[in-house]
Parts: sequence; structure tokens; C-alpha cells
Amino acid sequence: VEAYEAAMVLSGVGDALGYRGARWEYCTSGPQIHAELAELGGLAAISLEPPEWPVSDDTVLHLATAEGLASGGGHHEQKGGVPGVGVPVVPQAGTGGGTSQLRPGEPLGYRIPFNPRSTGCGAAMRSLAIGLRYPRASELPTLIRVSIESGRMTHHHPTGYLGALAVALFGALGARGEPPERWGAELLRVLPLAWDYVQGTGVAMEDNCSWWYWYPVPCYPPAERDTEYLGWALDGWPGRSGHDAPMVALEALLAAGDSWEELCARAVLHGGDSDSTGTIAAGCWGLLRGLAGVPPGLHRRLEYRGRLSEAARRLTCTWTELK
Repeated sequence: VEAYEAAMVLSGVGDALGYRGARWEYCTSGPQIHAELAELGGLAAISLEPPEWPVSDDTVLHLATAEGLASGGGHHEQKGGVPGVGVPVVPQAGTGGGTSQLRPGEPLGYRIPFNPRSTGCGAAMRSLAIGLRYPRASELPTLIRVSIESGRMTHHHPTGYLGALAVALFGALGARGEPPERWGAELLRVLPLAWDYVQGTGVAMEDNCSWWYWYPVPCYPPAERDTEYLGWALDGWPGRSGHDAPMVALEALLAAGDSWEELCARAVLHGGDSDSTGTIAAGCWGLLRGLAGVPPGLHRRLEYRGRLSEAARRLTCTWTELK
């Protein structure tokens, strides 16, 4: 329970810290962000709470996904929901109009047309809870199905929905106690299984096939973060896409060791889509290391803290033992 609670709460911390009321999310200079943080007195001097430090839509969407997963699932296939789970989708900027094309109440109403522009990280940043709901190795087929279908409800492009798969897989591996050093190799192993699922659905196969093999896998720590992250990015905005948001998060986990400050420096306080990469990386951190080492002011009064903790407890109750 403690690991799940830390994962959900710290995902909100990473979001609120990287967002800073939209001030840091859209800042393109990591050095400027770090300079402003120093003026504030550092991480330990910050109390993350509204109105100065609200969470963004990233936490709203992740929380909605977690609550949907914890509230039942498995009964929505004929009602227009994701097969196997009723995941509510909240409209979000950057979804490419995906939510407006959903048809609630209709069979397969959760499927939208392929969109070559739906490469954003909106599916990835809300998917850690999927891994918490389906952590067992035996549940991998379900994790693949739910993460892909949840992802392409809004991001019907491999770069978008495979981001959801990657982050869900990271959540499951973390819940099983697998170290982050193994996550990239496991993602490589799972991608062909994901392709088998997509091929089996027969949806927009020509378009999906054309873009599938462009999807990269995480890398090891870069020497210069802003420059390296920019090299991974689409449209000049590091961390905004389904492929590089998980990469930034995993890079930070691999490089940070047991240092929360280093994790934040790499995944939360960089010149890019810092709230989304912060949501993913800090959530994974919580799953692996709990709340120890995180200044209490960063999570004690976090917006939606109670609901994030309750969603974590309910997700824990959906399964018994991992081993």
C-alpha cells in the first residue's frame, strides 16, 4: 500500500513542481528554472499547494484513470469504454480532438481514426496506474490491451499510444520490484507482443505499420540534458511526445540513484514538458523508493492528495500477492 500511495502522490508532486502554474512547463531553459528554484531556497523550502503550485491536467487525467481502474473495469466493453476497464477520459489540450470523436454508449465507441499528429505524451503521462492495476507477469496481455486502447482513445498514433504502454509497463515492473536497469530491455521484449495485439485488432493497419518502427526505446544518461533531450524531441519541445517522455523519466531514474534532488533536476526541472516527464518519473520513484528522502513540504498539502492516496489504496485492493 505504501509503495502505491507514494507512486500516486509523487506523480502529483512531479506534475505540480514541473508545472509551477504553467511557468516552468513552458520554459525552454533548464538553467533558468534551476536559478529560479535557487531563489526560492531549493526544493526543501517549497510547499506545493494551490494557488501558487496547483497540479495540472496531467494529474487530473492520471487520477481519473486510476479511479476508473479501481472502480471495477471488465464491464464496459459493450458500453463504449476501453475493453476490460472503464477509463474516463478528460478533454486535454494536445489530444488532437481525440475526445470529441469518442462515441460513448456505442460498441467500439472508444476507437477514433488514426491521426498522424497524435504523437503527444498525453496518453503516457496518465498510464502509470494501468501498471499498478495489472502488475503480474501473467497479466501482461491485459496490460498491453488496456494501455494501447486507453492510449489510442486520444492518441491514435504509435508514438502516442506506445508511450502509454511504456509507462504502464514501467509501473508493473516497478510494482514487481524489477530495477529500472531492466526496464528498457523488457520494453524491447514487449513491443513485438504489442504489435501482435495491434495487428490482431485490424484497426488502421497501413497507417500503424508505417509509423510503428519509428518508436525508440530509452537511453542512458546524457551529458547535457537540455541539448540531449532536444535531440530526442519532436517539434522542439522535449518530453512532449509519447516516445521521449518515458525516455526522459527512465534516464532520470537510472542516473539519480537514491537522490530525489537529482531525479528532479533531470526529469522535473528541465527546459521542456517538465510536468509530464515529472509525473512519470516521480511516480516511478515513489513506487521504487517511497516518500523517504522527499521533503514533506512537497507532498503534505498537495492538491488532490487525499484522492491520490485513496486511489492507490483501492488499486492495491484489486490484487493480492505478486509472487
